[in-house]
Amino acid sequence: MTLVEKVMRDVHQRIARQRLVPGTRLPSIRKLAESLEVSKSTVVDAYDRLAAEGAIQARKGAGFYVAGALPPLMLADVGPQVDRAIDPLWVSRQSLEAEEAALMPGCGWLPASWMPEDSIRRALRSLSRSRHAILTDYGTPHGFVPLREHVLRRMAGYQISARLDQVLLTASGTQAIDLLCRFFIEPGDTVLVDDPCYFNFHALLKAHRVKVISVPYTATGPDLELFEKALLEHQPRLYITNSAIHNPTGAVLSLAVAHQLLKLAESADLVIIEDDIFADLETITAPRLAALDGLNRVVHMGSFSKTLSASVRCGFVAARHDWIEALVDLKIATTFGGDPFSAELTWRVIKDGSYRRHLDALRGRLSRAMGKTCSRLSDVGIKPWIIPQAGMYVWCALPGNLLAVDVARKAHAEGVILAPGNVFSLTETAGQFLRFNVAQSTSPEIFDILEMIVSEKY
Repeated sequence: MTLVEKVMRDVHQRIARQRLVPGTRLPSIRKLAESLEVSKSTVVDAYDRLAAEGAIQARKGAGFYVAGALPPLMLADVGPQVDRAIDPLWVSRQSLEAEEAALMPGCGWLPASWMPEDSIRRALRSLSRSRHAILTDYGTPHGFVPLREHVLRRMAGYQISARLDQVLLTASGTQAIDLLCRFFIEPGDTVLVDDPCYFNFHALLKAHRVKVISVPYTATGPDLELFEKALLEHQPRLYITNSAIHNPTGAVLSLAVAHQLLKLAESADLVIIEDDIFADLETITAPRLAALDGLNRVVHMGSFSKTLSASVRCGFVAARHDWIEALVDLKIATTFGGDPFSAELTWRVIKDGSYRRHLDALRGRLSRAMGKTCSRLSDVGIKPWIIPQAGMYVWCALPGNLLAVDVARKAHAEGVILAPGNVFSLTETAGQFLRFNVAQSTSPEIFDILEMIVSEKY
């Protein structure tokens, strides 16, 4: 990229992030040249080319101004430019658009054959004979009552006390976080995440045009010393994290860290979104921030996509009553009614007892897959950071000086989709890590290809 092109990219990014809106005067040629450490002639050339594109307008004797209407939001232009191989949106596309026969140890969901397909089919047949309203009408804003009651009972098992009017059903876990971001933050606010964390947090927060700060995640939770430092330096409005089984590390928050974390959050007036999407995969119950906090400044949320169906989109939010009432308004504004079909289908799978049996079998199957996958990876020289006590993910370090991006590119050429560590790391400090989904790592071909790639470096 030439210096002129770099200046043009800088201006385009400022417009995309709405730091420069239509009608805004651009920095003077001298000022921009000084800030970007380029010559004035470079800026003149860049401004001329931007004017030719129609992105800016020259006003005689008054300088250059942003032209036209507000541009559409292009997520790829928001934030620093990253290697496409570690762009969260690109990595998601690789998995979502992959052919059915593709090997996907880097994806985030269970194989179709591991899901309760027979139970879903029975529920669909039953639902097809139900009253007309379920098949044709909008749902109530709060959502289907029996499923919300199930969520309350599930939360009670984690010592989270709430009332029915504190639970709101959503179209998915992602929609739940999106609603919460719309409610709590404005463009330009600061949000805190773990490092590493679920990579779609990065993509979603880009869409909300906020500043994102990360704190290293340890085997027992976030690094508390650095967490406190981030609170003091950046004054974030929101912290988004996983409870129970952490994605991507498989770590579990300790009770001691949870208590200290809540003390720091209270002192900084920090709101916490606790994403509990992997709750049904637990074998030992971990502490919940919402239980210790009493749903005061912690919002608890989750969905059924990981264990029941990603096709039947159904999530939930549990929070203070006044927050739920405001979220209901937002839900109506953005999606109008609820989704009674998905909610009742989910409930019918749960209520016949087959879902509980499915979960019992699934936990055992994942445990066996975890052991086999960690063993096969170790044989190749790829070492687990920790051995997770439950769940589907294992966070692994590559041997020597191997970079995950290079390994992922070579594996992709062989038909294997991997998840490089820096996709999950805001600071890009996980370049030698990969996240493996043990349920998607049962094919011996995956390890043969990994061994071939690793051995090429030595």
